[in-house]
Amino acid sequence: MKKERKSCDTCAFYAYDEEYETYICDMDMDEDDYMRILSDEGYQCPYYRWGDEYAVVRKQN
Repeated sequence: MKKERKSCDTCAFYAYDEEYETYICDMDMDEDDYMRILSDEGYQCPYYRWGDEYAVVRKQN
């Protein structure tokens, strides 16, 4: 059974880098994990966190 691959677009660690003018993964991961993410479509990133920017506001209310 293939795991669903999460989109980097919705990850909390996917951030815009002004120096390179592109989006990058802001998680400090080793090269092996990075290569698995790029090469294996079924590999699920162990660092993926849903980037819900409104979660903090909901907890405050």
